[in-house]
Amino acid sequence: MLDWVPMPTFTFIDRVIDQLDQTLRTFAGPASGAPYPDSVPKTAETLSDADRQKVARLMRVNHAGEVAAQALYHGHALCATSTAVHKSLRAAARDELAHLGWTAGRVHELGGHRSYLTPFWYMGSWAIGVGTSLMGDRVSLGFVAETERQVVAHLQGHLQRLPSGDHKSRAILEQMIVDEGRHATQAVEAGGSRLGWLARSAMRAAARVMTTTAYWL
Repeated sequence: MLDWVPMPTFTFIDRVIDQLDQTLRTFAGPASGAPYPDSVPKTAETLSDADRQKVARLMRVNHAGEVAAQALYHGHALCATSTAVHKSLRAAARDELAHLGWTAGRVHELGGHRSYLTPFWYMGSWAIGVGTSLMGDRVSLGFVAETERQVVAHLQGHLQRLPSGDHKSRAILEQMIVDEGRHATQAVEAGGSRLGWLARSAMRAAARVMTTTAYWL
């Protein structure tokens, strides 16, 4: 988890400047990634070329998802009406910068590339975050909670698709599942309302488009 020191107050201009800083952090993250969790094996692994290509694509999808998650948190935080909600969303986004580094690092190790559509994933998700936040903090937090629940389900699906010998990717995804689950719980505890069936279904459909496209591009 990354250390975060809260600021006492945020004017709207402060929020905009902070958004620019966090956006740069999202796009300019190191290709080698952030230090992996302690649970990630340090020993070398032996994967076939086909398995390396497959896992690189899966981790590219996860990296694209983390870019989208950053954008959603940024959009939600920018227009949050409550100072407490703004700070909690900002903290969660900075916490998840580690996920961005882990997935980018794993893609790099496997000889893959990040999604060519990364700017699109960011801008589209940021717009969704802003639009949802304008419906109020309870809806915004509910959207965050549902997003994180769906991410957990997505990551669990990827665990099933990993080659049995890829212990490093497995450890990364398992830690991400723990973190995403915690953020979902925090959003609910902060007052997030449960979204309706139609909204949840639309979110799953949009996520399916992104994950399918990012797997190839």
